[in-house]
Amino acid sequence: MALDDQKGSFKFIGTRPNRPDGLDKVTGRARFGADAHASGMLHAAILRSPHAHARIKNIDTSRAEAAKGVKAIVTRADFTRSLQPAPGMKGENWNILENVMAGDTALYDGHAVAAVAATSALAAKDALKLIEVEYEPLPHVTDVDKAMQTDAPVIREGVAAGTVPKGLHPNVAGYHESGHGDVEAGFAEADLVVEDHFVTEATHQGYIEPHACLAQLGADGKGELWCCTQGHWNVQKVCAALLDLETSQLRVTASEIGGGFGGKTAVFIEPVALALSRKANRPVKLVMSRAEVFHATGPTSSTSMDVKIGMKKDGTITAAQGVFRLQGGAFPGAPADMTAMCAFAPYALKNVHQIGYDVMTNRPKQAAYRAPGSPMAAFAVESVIDELCKQLDLDPIDTRLKNASHEGTKASYGPTFQRIGLVETLEAAKAHPHYTAPLEPGQGRGISCGFWFNHGGETAVSLALSEDGTVQLAVGTPDIGGSRASMALMAAEVLGVPYDDIRVIIADTASLGYNEISHGSRVTYASGLATIKAAEDAVKKLCARAAAKWGIPEDAVKWEDGYAVPSGPNAGEFPPMPIAEITRKMGATGGPICGHFEATPEGAGVSFATHIVDSEVDPETGKTSVVRYTVVQDAGKAIHPTYVEGQFQGGAAQGIGWALNEEYIYGEDGRLQNPLFLDYRIPVASDLPMIDTVIVEVPNPGHPYGVRGVGETSICPPLAAIANAVSAAAGVRMRQLPMSPPRILEALEEQAADG
Repeated sequence: MALDDQKGSFKFIGTRPNRPDGLDKVTGRARFGADAHASGMLHAAILRSPHAHARIKNIDTSRAEAAKGVKAIVTRADFTRSLQPAPGMKGENWNILENVMAGDTALYDGHAVAAVAATSALAAKDALKLIEVEYEPLPHVTDVDKAMQTDAPVIREGVAAGTVPKGLHPNVAGYHESGHGDVEAGFAEADLVVEDHFVTEATHQGYIEPHACLAQLGADGKGELWCCTQGHWNVQKVCAALLDLETSQLRVTASEIGGGFGGKTAVFIEPVALALSRKANRPVKLVMSRAEVFHATGPTSSTSMDVKIGMKKDGTITAAQGVFRLQGGAFPGAPADMTAMCAFAPYALKNVHQIGYDVMTNRPKQAAYRAPGSPMAAFAVESVIDELCKQLDLDPIDTRLKNASHEGTKASYGPTFQRIGLVETLEAAKAHPHYTAPLEPGQGRGISCGFWFNHGGETAVSLALSEDGTVQLAVGTPDIGGSRASMALMAAEVLGVPYDDIRVIIADTASLGYNEISHGSRVTYASGLATIKAAEDAVKKLCARAAAKWGIPEDAVKWEDGYAVPSGPNAGEFPPMPIAEITRKMGATGGPICGHFEATPEGAGVSFATHIVDSEVDPETGKTSVVRYTVVQDAGKAIHPTYVEGQFQGGAAQGIGWALNEEYIYGEDGRLQNPLFLDYRIPVASDLPMIDTVIVEVPNPGHPYGVRGVGETSICPPLAAIANAVSAAAGVRMRQLPMSPPRILEALEEQAADG
């Protein structure tokens, strides 16, 4: 059956059952990272640099070691024999180690330099005060543009990728260039060319649960680790490399996770807790404070971007060009390549060119945050398109429809798109009542499209049938967006058993094959595909058991709604055999019945969204309010529509914070000035409107049920849509995020001064 024809044929897919983890979470039974406990455990604390950039000349831990209750202290020397990369310790593992514990140089305000394990959290914190560190302050830079200037202090020598053109500052760690056609010829064809500069500040994922772990590592090299993470196999692999352990000897269990959004795909504190445990020969618990989370765990990159687009009077885009500079902290890895590739992806362009620079600064190592790099690119590109539409008096949705990418479009970054749903999202947005609703005085409306790649990745799933016909499903991807419910629904669809008869668990690293991190909007796609295949594997075995009992060939039996039935009249007449009858006797008919699937699926399918935003600006105070918001996004197939809508709304809510309030603020001394939620303001309920959602379903041909990931695309359009709405309401183009009241007032004053 074609994917388009399956829309009304599902029994479980598309329904909205209760979430399986809901009761535990509302009653407090769910165990998060900081809930882990072990007999005799110690408590850890980390000493962090007060300097943005400083040479560490000496660390004296003697007084701290003699303090009451202190059982172990570690510095960089406890990870490597020297400060240079050890054999086998190369690339990103070396960067992670440099971030986890500073070597000869503290690279940012909050960089870890030592850690203590003691009998209480208070004793550990008190001991930090007794550690004497001799620093030699060095010149620092926290701004991405200044970090590229010839006189900028060098953050780390010799880490630039081979793709970086010669002559650039050593702080430029990576370079991306792509496109096709002749942009200069395209600009010559245009009736109007708009070129502008845009800036965004770094923002944090803002998860409510800080990083936390409990580590136990013995002298025999065998260890256990419990932590809040989006990918415990990655934690296992990285920690084993940093501590020179056999990977198989470290068992990692993922706790429930109190928010991640990409920020818990990285490793920050787990190797420190393991090193302390190995030295103390006791379990060690380490929980970050909120200030530590802001100081030392990956925010997004800040950006400096230049975008130039040419357009004809009829709305045809003739050429597009962008330069995107992103800082990733004191380490390579800013997603400049993805920013560049996402920038013009929504549009079918004959002439396009994009460049991305990955730049190092004296800031913490950046980490993913829902579609890393894409929201910033959309802000710049969609703002310029909005300005072109305004100056040429064109409808913003019709213009985007005229240029929209579709099946067969050669993407700006290279490949040819297969079946995609951007046009459908634009059409749905145009048909939505929001688009034509009247605006009040002082209000403006903004439109934006957004794009994300989505991802497959290594995936393993195991499904076991119980004697009563119920199902135990083990997956390896931590549930950060409702995936346990989605997996149960897909297994129920294949097996024909009730949703409530399927229990989904997140297996530890010793219980299942390798699973890539829950990132890249991959889980419902990849783990879902694996769940379907594992269930089909179990169905094949169930049919074989029924065939053996009936004495007919296996291919003469098929599976329908939880029953084995003859595949046709020639197979014989037998009453349907329910799953419980087969499983009840499986011990005597061949043993346990299980289904397995392991693969690296590669048909994730890209995703697009269109957002409509109404904003209101008070010209006297600069205060901005988002008064109406509509998300239209292609989900391929919504397995659990409530979860899908929640992802849409969550991305919009976080985008509102990013666009209007959230930013990392560094002083002249290079130190972070707002490391608490008191000063780093994320949206609260009173800041948000009701967020309407429209689920578009253009099936992804790479998934049996047509699924596309939805968790990241939803944060791609908000920055631009809100900026376009605010610019319309204020009557002045806003080019810097966040659009805080002082920035809006400054823009209004500059406009008034210019006449």
